[in-house]
Amino acid sequence: MTKIKTDLLVIGAGSGGLSVAAGAVQMGADVTLLEGHKMGGDCLNYGCVPSKALIASGKAAWGQSHAQKYGVANVAPKVDYAAAKDHVADVIAEIEPNDSVERFEGLGVRVIQEYGEFLSPTEVKAGDHIITARRIVIATGSSPLVPPIPGLENVPYLTNETLFELREQPEHLLIIGGGPIGLEMAQAHRRLGSKVTVIEGMKALGKDDPELAAIVLENLRAEGIAIEEDALAQEIRGGAGAIEVETKDGRVFKGTHLLMAVGRKANIDKLNLEAAGIERARNGIKVDSGMRTTNKKVYAIGDVAGGLQFTHVAGYHAGLIIRSALFGLPAKERTDHIPWATYTDPELAQVGLTEAQAREKHGTALEVARFHFTHNDRAIAERKTAGLIKVMVVKGRPVGASIAGYQAGELINLWALVIANRLKMSAVANMVAPYPTIGELNKRAAGAYFSPRLFENPKVKRIVGFVQRWLP
Repeated sequence: MTKIKTDLLVIGAGSGGLSVAAGAVQMGADVTLLEGHKMGGDCLNYGCVPSKALIASGKAAWGQSHAQKYGVANVAPKVDYAAAKDHVADVIAEIEPNDSVERFEGLGVRVIQEYGEFLSPTEVKAGDHIITARRIVIATGSSPLVPPIPGLENVPYLTNETLFELREQPEHLLIIGGGPIGLEMAQAHRRLGSKVTVIEGMKALGKDDPELAAIVLENLRAEGIAIEEDALAQEIRGGAGAIEVETKDGRVFKGTHLLMAVGRKANIDKLNLEAAGIERARNGIKVDSGMRTTNKKVYAIGDVAGGLQFTHVAGYHAGLIIRSALFGLPAKERTDHIPWATYTDPELAQVGLTEAQAREKHGTALEVARFHFTHNDRAIAERKTAGLIKVMVVKGRPVGASIAGYQAGELINLWALVIANRLKMSAVANMVAPYPTIGELNKRAAGAYFSPRLFENPKVKRIVGFVQRWLP
């Protein structure tokens, strides 16, 4: 056994772990990084990157067959599904060097390509290495959750970890799960020419504002995607090319391929947490507001910490760890400024409280500013007018923003900035946006908040009348 002493041990080379390792080593810490599988983790290899690449393929195919509204003849796209997967692989390969062993060793990180297992509160075994660390960061991420549906064990199925290896295009893809992953992949495959049925046990996009989710779902259904809600899968049967899903209410859905997209589970089974005195939580590892576990020398970040499961959240957590573990400064997690987006067409994005959450929390103090995409000139020019932005405001400050529509994932950035820095609506209203841009929607939403105060206020009209009488 080789014994190693290090300042900071990072277990897991996904987005969060890599951010911690890169930041810490460049600030002078001795850093050891463990990864028993693929560098870059789920996001690079099975999640954010490949899914957005496949969405881009679907968008290209859809554009060819729906160009007439721009004065360009529609053509039937000739989709090569295997070539689309080559595109996905090329995108991964282009980004891969940023997350590679070679790059991190070049930065000065000691990289060990083995899984980590706790031996004690301060010791971790990785292959033939025993590592003692002053501080340890668990960043092992999550994996697809596969529920124990009767019959599933006898039927071939896909998850996000195997979908992008599939070379033969599904004739009819069944997707269990109507959340972001399920619907993004549903639309990508429909646009590439597959029939798609989404089977959701409750409500599709159920974590988002229902008014805005309805805009997205209406468009997906218009594209030919069958979205079956309140359809809890009770039994799965059949075989390759002929799969049936029966729901609790007796409905039966038939397809050639099955994708399981019902959620995620934390990767903790290999860690031997008990040896380190680390308690588990329902969704992963128990942490405090500073991301510390019940072992105060050990932090847990990203998906494994059981909170919001987004790559950018893991990156945010990494910044907290750098502050706390390297500089000994206080660092406390907050989630009110964390945005998320679903990359369907149209997109769906959220930061802070939804309207329902804000009404429950703030009651009559809440005001909701609304602005429709139909009133944005750039959206009209692009033929992308299906959309709505809502901003939840309390005493002049936004506490949440919900957007459905073209580039919603980009538009939400401004509201994340505003909420993170506790700015007022006046800061957005004072912004000058270039014309014509989709970004003007944010300013117009702020204008919708102030318009009643200016144009429907008798006091304002009296003041203007008075000033006009006395102006030379």
